[in-house]
Amino acid sequence: MAHILQVDFTMEGPFGEEMAAAFHDLAVSIREEDGFQWKIWTENPDTKEAGGIYVFDTKDAAEKYLDMHTKRLAQFGITDVRSKVFAINETLTKVTDGPVE
Repeated sequence: MAHILQVDFTMEGPFGEEMAAAFHDLAVSIREEDGFQWKIWTENPDTKEAGGIYVFDTKDAAEKYLDMHTKRLAQFGITDVRSKVFAINETLTKVTDGPVE
């Protein structure tokens, strides 16, 4: 069963196209993570927050990625990482046109 990983944290920037350019290589590397399906990148320059919504094949894959990602963020001085893992109700998600298989 697929799982959602929701992550957000405070950061000073960059945002928008500067963020896209700065984190392009990171985005490419995320695609290679075990069990990864897709990610929506989130940002709010007004509140200086960023993060993402990820979908992984399993809860275990989501939790392993979160552990690694939290450690990676700490290397950049980001320590206030907020996260949650949710199972996806695929039946209802399909009714509302969510991208699940």
